Amino acid sequence: MSANLHPLVQHIRKITADQEIGEEAVLPFFDTRLFKKKDILQQEEKLCVHYFFVVKGCLRLYFTDDSGTEQTLQFALENWWMTDLDAFRTGRQSVYSIQALEPAEVLVIDAENYNLLLQKLPVMEKYFRLVYERAYAASLLRVQMISRMPKNEFYELFEGKYPDFLQRIPQKILASFLGFTPEYLSELRKKRVEKKLS
Repeated sequence: MSANLHPLVQHIRKITADQEIGEEAVLPFFDTRLFKKKDILQQEEKLCVHYFFVVKGCLRLYFTDDSGTEQTLQFALENWWMTDLDAFRTGRQSVYSIQALEPAEVLVIDAENYNLLLQKLPVMEKYFRLVYERAYAASLLRVQMISRMPKNEFYELFEGKYPDFLQRIPQKILASFLGFTPEYLSELRKKRVEKKLS
């Protein structure tokens, strides 16, 4: 696989095993945008008109609960997609916000271009189906782990599966995603470090 290819095209080839798909076929449907750390890409209660592919950086999807606390549901690192999928698909207001947790370069596609892309390149139907299946499975696994696993075991599993997240995501936001208080996560991390050192 050519390292000179755009990351999205590399990802499409990897997921679909279609080595013929090229940049000239895919990239014209997208715009490239740069965001600073803490920039909001999508605001809660605003129309959701964009779907984001992360080239560089880290995004999070969250909502604000009735008490004013932000609840983080998803992260997206390089080669991950993010949007409020139902709102994007139906053209409704988003029930989530999306924020850059670090400086980010993203590809952005609107609903019209997304539908055109699927019509003109049938392989993209397969690509997005596989992407959705993976995301859905990961989402279900997270809910199950939060509900059934002891917190320390859940953290250890998460640490083993997604070590990048631990380095790149602020502790308060990571705690929200894991269903922990920031204080509990801080204590858990401290114990893990002490255990490794002993």
